[in-house]
Amino acid sequence: MAKTVLIVDDSESIREVVSFTLQNEGYDVLVGVDGEDALKFLDGRHIDIIITDLHMPNLDGLGFIRKIREIETYKHIPILFLTTESQTEKKMEAKEAGATGWIIKPFVPAKLLAAISRVIR
Repeated sequence: MAKTVLIVDDSESIREVVSFTLQNEGYDVLVGVDGEDALKFLDGRHIDIIITDLHMPNLDGLGFIRKIREIETYKHIPILFLTTESQTEKKMEAKEAGATGWIIKPFVPAKLLAAISRVIR
């Protein structure tokens, strides 16, 4: 059975590239345009990993992660940040919110896939 990935990013081009990369590797992909939009997928369905941007309208990545960690079903799901931010302070803030890992944009598809395979169960 294919693993399910939830991608959350306000950039359509990033969503398309990440979706394409993952679908080509056999993943099922769900897509949210921001944290608020992506909450609709956290309805009890099985999701194996979440990849989210940091800077998004309505509900940013940090707020989204905090909400995820409040939901029992998703409390321990791996969450990767995919962002242009590389500051240690932001990384620490993300880790404290519950992020599992960090990928800097622009990303190399092979590195994204490697990061996913390291944290997915």
